[in-house]
Parts: sequence; structure tokens; C-alpha cells
Amino acid sequence: MEFAERVAEEARPLRRDRIDTLQINVGKLCNQACVHCHVDAGPRRTEIMPADVAERILDWLARSNVPTVDITGGAPELTPCFRRLVERASELGRAVIVRHNFTVQHVAGQEDLPEFFRDHRVRLIGSLPCYLEANVDRQRGKGVYAGSIAGLRRLNAVGYGRPESELTLDLVYTPLGPSLPPPQGSLRDDYAAYLSEHYGIVFNDLLTITNVPINRFRHQLQREGKLEDYYQLLEASFNPSTVGRLMCRTQLSVDWTGLVYDCDFNQMLDWHIGNGRAYRLWERPLEAWLGAIQTGRHCYACTAGCGSSCRGALA
Repeated sequence: MEFAERVAEEARPLRRDRIDTLQINVGKLCNQACVHCHVDAGPRRTEIMPADVAERILDWLARSNVPTVDITGGAPELTPCFRRLVERASELGRAVIVRHNFTVQHVAGQEDLPEFFRDHRVRLIGSLPCYLEANVDRQRGKGVYAGSIAGLRRLNAVGYGRPESELTLDLVYTPLGPSLPPPQGSLRDDYAAYLSEHYGIVFNDLLTITNVPINRFRHQLQREGKLEDYYQLLEASFNPSTVGRLMCRTQLSVDWTGLVYDCDFNQMLDWHIGNGRAYRLWERPLEAWLGAIQTGRHCYACTAGCGSSCRGALA
């Protein structure tokens, strides 16, 4: 059954009635090339947000009342306009979230990232797809786990993740293959116990995110002959209680050229809002971005099991 029909059965049509978060994908350049990456990001990608696009987005943000800016990539920190986006959004009084991979702190010129994040009160959501070294390196590349642990320790040292601090550090778990994440709460306890005991690392919360079968992860599943089985798992695991909390209901996604989408996954499929003309963010006022949401089979990933979004489980 088509996803839109399945949602309609629950009498909860997918519409965006408000925008709480502007998610900005500044490009596909990354210092890693993870096997599950829906962005197809990597060290050789050349898609990077130009400075003039960043300024137009910031001008639009200043005219709107959107309270949260969520900056992602790639490794967003490698984009030249990244710090300008953080600084200006903070000046405008917006909460700033950065999707961080920890190892980017070791790239030349990025050594001061922990202090930069601290000084601008950035909320960090960092990828650590398992608390065990072998599993992380298998998914993200050899040495990524050790580099991530070092980055986590540096963030703890400036106050991130500590109970007495207001600096929020959340981790992200993603399955190693075509399966659903386990319950978020119990997995968080496992992460916390292991990382504390072995490395003295603390964090605030753990977010479980289901892998979406598009781009690099889709290609992997196709090579292994598992794509249709994974789709069937997602569809069979549809959870109607997740529909009311889907992130696309309150979030807008903007790519590195300023084009607008319902979510980051639709962005990677080049599905523009309304399945019509491609508009850039600054070409229309905030109210014009409200309305119906475009969906496809990949959307079952967000409603399977406990649900999944950029903020973790939904149910």
C-alpha cells in the first residue's frame, strides 16, 4: 500500500501547519564515507553552500519566527560558510543544532570546534552508531571509533554532556544493516554504562534513527539482494502512533543551493515541495511553505517500530 494511503487510513493527513525548525544541509563534503549514508557524502564531494546562498538564508531567517536552526551535511563544519551560519543564527536568538561526527575535530583548522560550539551554545547531535569499536569502524571506516572517542572527550572537557552543564550532547545510533533500532531508552543505558566505564565519557541522550533505503544504503541493499526484504520489514512494522509526530510536519529542509524540500530524505531524492517548480527559500514567505507533504515508499522508515526522525524515536 502507498504510504499516503496508509496514513490516510489513520485519518491523519500529512500537512505542515507550522515550521519550528529550518534544517540547512550545507553540502555533501565529509571527512568520512559511511556505508549507510543517505546523503552519499564523502571526501571527494564538491557540493558546498556558497557564501551568498548562506546570506540569503540568514536574511530569510531574520524575517521569520522559526525558532530552531538545524545544520547538517556532510560534515557541515568543513563548509566555509558554516561558522557564519552558526554565529548569525545565534545572534538572531535562534537555537542552533549541529549534526557532528566527532572526527572532524581532527581535521586541520577544526581543532577549536569544541570551544566554538561552547561559545555559541550549540546543541550537538553526534553520530556514534554503536558503543563497540569493531561495529563503528565497520560502518564508518577504520579508526573512526578511536577518533570519535577522542572528540567526545574534548567535548566533555569543555562542559558538553555533563549533568551540571547546559551544553547538550546527544548521540545517534543507527543499525549496522537492514534492521530496526532497539528501544531507545534501554539502548541509551547500555551506551552510558559502557562509555562511562571504559572511557569516562558522559552525554545527555541517545537518539535511535532508522536507516532510510535511499542512495548509498539503498545501493548496498541492492548489491546484497536485501532491498525488497527491507522495504517489507518497514511496511510490516508501520506504527500509526508515530504519524502525528513526524518531523516533516514541523520542519523545512534547505539544500546547499537554497532549494526547499519537505525533509532531508526527499532532498536527497530531489523531490521538491509540492512536486512542482523548484523554489529557493528566499523566493517565498514562510506561510507559502505550509501545506501538504510529499511522500513515498521510503517514508515507511520514519514510521516503523518506535518511529524515527532527526530527533530520534517517536513512540
